[in-house]
Amino acid sequence: MHRFRVLWTVAIEALRRNKTRSALTALGIVIGVGCVVAMIGIGQGSRAAVQAQIKDLGTNFLLVYAGAATQSGARIFTGQPTLTEEDVAAVRAECPSVAAVSSYSRTAAQVAAGGLNWGTSIQGVDIQWALVRAWPVQSGAFFEWTDVRSASKVYLLGATVAQELFGRDDPVGQAVRIKNIPFRVVGVLAVKGASMTGQDQDDTVIAPYTTVMKLLKGATKIDAFLASAASRGAIDDAQAEITALLRQRHRILAGQDDDFIVRTQEEIARTADETSRTFTILLGTAAALSLLVGGIGIMNIMLVSVTERTHEIGIRMAIGAKSRDILTQFLIEAITLAVAGGAIGVAFGVGASRLLAWRAGWPIALSPEGIALAFSFSAAVGVFFGFYPARKASHLDPIDALRFE
Repeated sequence: MHRFRVLWTVAIEALRRNKTRSALTALGIVIGVGCVVAMIGIGQGSRAAVQAQIKDLGTNFLLVYAGAATQSGARIFTGQPTLTEEDVAAVRAECPSVAAVSSYSRTAAQVAAGGLNWGTSIQGVDIQWALVRAWPVQSGAFFEWTDVRSASKVYLLGATVAQELFGRDDPVGQAVRIKNIPFRVVGVLAVKGASMTGQDQDDTVIAPYTTVMKLLKGATKIDAFLASAASRGAIDDAQAEITALLRQRHRILAGQDDDFIVRTQEEIARTADETSRTFTILLGTAAALSLLVGGIGIMNIMLVSVTERTHEIGIRMAIGAKSRDILTQFLIEAITLAVAGGAIGVAFGVGASRLLAWRAGWPIALSPEGIALAFSFSAAVGVFFGFYPARKASHLDPIDALRFE
């Protein structure tokens, strides 16, 4: 222990004699570790944000949309309407794993109130949409089944549309026009926030799908329908039941492709997670390369140091220092540079992450495990890149070292 303390003291003193060089050497590690911490924070934050937004899709969510077909061996989306209101009614009645289902028809239009207007999406749904999407009403109430059956001219506003058209005034009960057709606002939806693609989910209007189809689109078939499985464990069963029922209703024979696509929340989450994971790996790899460059800098400077201190090494060996003592001393110097740079780099990375979160609005998630990994990697870099110069110093011939000028 005493021998190690002496070696530690000698190593630190050697670094202090060359403060500027030591600081510049550690700077490479500082930048590398800082980049690793910041990139891990951005990557993990991005994944967490995507998963949170997928959960906002609704409870045990399934999306069924029309138009899938195979042409020339390639599976593509043709956009042909193949789903009907009767299909939705059949799913509601005959699929035990499905807790709620809503028809869906979408268009876009200018919404006007008083002297103001706002371009937004118009989503046509039925009353179970709120259950599927887990989207409560902030004020007013959702429309009724009677509104759906009679294609009533009523709708709910998303928070963004309500703000743009009415400001702080309560829009419930107010008249709003879509394509010069007067509608009555029956409610305002709770704030949902941005989707996983960055789109403002609150920039929307919700109306009975029959109203959208008849008055705004002139369509006879729905675009899609949204469903919610009875539980998380029932999602696969719900998907299988919907697929089997629609194939039967659409008279699709064995071996023929479906004319619809069923996507589950799990599939959407898996795809988004893989994309986010790839993004994180790319960022982490780029940051790790900068840390690798910092390690090469340490090895380069340590080799220069060995050359400059060859005579000193010869004197130490002549008075009794063993090869392992020389090896340990130079390893201590390399590890000290790496660890000190790693500690400063962690602080730099955390600060840079928080600055990005504040200025750019990027989601950041800094985990203790990620920080510990970056710091440990910096220490490993010190050992790896410091070992060769230390070994070279420890294998110097004392006689040749003493003659070195």
